[in-house]
Amino acid sequence: MAFDGIVIANIVRDLSHTLTGGRITKISQPEKDELILTVKNYDNYKLFISASASLPFIYLTEGTKPNPMTAPNFCMLLRKHFNSARILSVTQPGLERIIDLAVEHLDEMGDLCVKHLIVEIMGKHSNIILCDDKHQIIDSIKHVSGAVSSVREVLPGREYFIPQTQEKYNPLTLTAREFLEHIATKPLPAGKALYQGLTGISPLIANELCHRAGIDAEKPANTLPEEFSLHLYHCLSELMECVRSGNFAPNIVFQDGAPAEFSALPLSCYTDFDTTTVKHYDSVSVLLEDYYAARNKLTRIRQKSADLRRVIATAIERASKKYDLQLKQLKDTEKRDKYRIYGELLTTYGYSVTPGEKSVTVLNYYTNEDIAIPLDPDLSAIDNAKHYFDKYAKQKRTFEALSRLSAQTGEELAHLDSIRTALDIAQSEDDLVQLKEEMMDYGYIKRHYGQAKNGKKPPKKAKITSKPFHYLSSDGFDIYVGKNNYQNDELTFQFASGNDWWFHAKGMPGSHVIVRTKGGELPDRVFEEAGQLAAFYSKGREADKVEIDYLEKRNVKKPNGAKPGFVVYYTNYSLVASPKIDALTLVSD
Repeated sequence: MAFDGIVIANIVRDLSHTLTGGRITKISQPEKDELILTVKNYDNYKLFISASASLPFIYLTEGTKPNPMTAPNFCMLLRKHFNSARILSVTQPGLERIIDLAVEHLDEMGDLCVKHLIVEIMGKHSNIILCDDKHQIIDSIKHVSGAVSSVREVLPGREYFIPQTQEKYNPLTLTAREFLEHIATKPLPAGKALYQGLTGISPLIANELCHRAGIDAEKPANTLPEEFSLHLYHCLSELMECVRSGNFAPNIVFQDGAPAEFSALPLSCYTDFDTTTVKHYDSVSVLLEDYYAARNKLTRIRQKSADLRRVIATAIERASKKYDLQLKQLKDTEKRDKYRIYGELLTTYGYSVTPGEKSVTVLNYYTNEDIAIPLDPDLSAIDNAKHYFDKYAKQKRTFEALSRLSAQTGEELAHLDSIRTALDIAQSEDDLVQLKEEMMDYGYIKRHYGQAKNGKKPPKKAKITSKPFHYLSSDGFDIYVGKNNYQNDELTFQFASGNDWWFHAKGMPGSHVIVRTKGGELPDRVFEEAGQLAAFYSKGREADKVEIDYLEKRNVKKPNGAKPGFVVYYTNYSLVASPKIDALTLVSD
């Protein structure tokens, strides 16, 4: 994520065009470090500002957030100063990650005065600061005392200034000589030299500049030939010219379907990756809202599924240890037939055994070879034979029991692995509800029924609203993808017809993929696209290629007593697919 000076410049340009001259009609503070300003300027706009240490941002939004019953002090202060105030300008000092909203309003005496609402987007140091026209701090959403920061205090009455913690140069005014003397001579990797030496340049943009210049970002800047350094400077100048002229191109880079980076300028450094797609936007505010919504969605689902993942991880660890022990004990029973043969041979040749001998060599009539049989000298030949028969019987019983138990444990491990894969696929809280139900049904989580109300028992199971993914192929065929084991069973054995086609990643947990044929033949491209979906929604989604089994649904069977999502088939076709589904359209049912 690169909320750098260039993105701020894009935001300032958009806000300046949209909000300048508008009047602030409403101020709310939904969280301790968030503000929403409603501005009327021909139309109503909502400016959403966050000074969160982990997720600072500023953008225009159409969404709303619930407000606390009692407005916080900073919100009340802003309402006092900014009631019907007019926004004079929205500016950015240099290429700093700072936005200055100059606001004009009437004071208690009815005189016009100017205040500044300064938004600093600086990671954990982010803040929202109210200053007067002389840049004296009136208050801030976060107070920073001298005990917290030795660089700058952010407290009422203090003078506001931009802290210069590092000797950085403004890339908008940087000359070629300054670049060669102060940036190109740094004994640092070229990319690091750029973002540590220039204001507003993030590691992402630094790597992009190196990529455009054809320079390895890890190569020390002071080892580059002068012509390479000059070429890098010219690439920087071209980039800064786009910033100066407002020639922005907001975009989000997606990797494997998840938002990876965003930028206000085109990124060529991601074009070499097959798993990367780029979505372009006309407005940086829409970009930021989409990006943070997508990131928040992924983060929220990860947080919501954390407990389920922990339960599954513990169950897998326990089952794996049990499975390994069972396999080890099963291997120990491989000698059981040898003990049976010893017993039979001693029964046959026992007459030739001299009492007190520790072993006897006899002919093994199964192989026509001599075999040495260890003996207990304190036992007779018949008793030795009986001892071996007992050992054989015991190991035979152990083998039969362990064969059954290890098979069950193996099935349990496969089931748990399929649930873990489904947790990776889950995209909403509704998806997690159904997974939690499956885990409760199989005893991994205890079901709590709650208290009866009005003499009625509470519902035993949660309401399931999650539905399979529905995609449309390039040729217009409907493709359905199960999100979990229950949906897989439903798709395959209740929804699909006998002549529909069924796809699944070979030898690994994953979704059942059904292609509705509509009674006709499928083009080859549909098979490829369905295979890509089966690869993407499987445990192998991070691999370059995944082998996919596919066959008509009529040939897919479910064994009696099998766990949900588990099937068998004996004849199938195979294809190799890449887990890439960007060309497919997800239908909102």
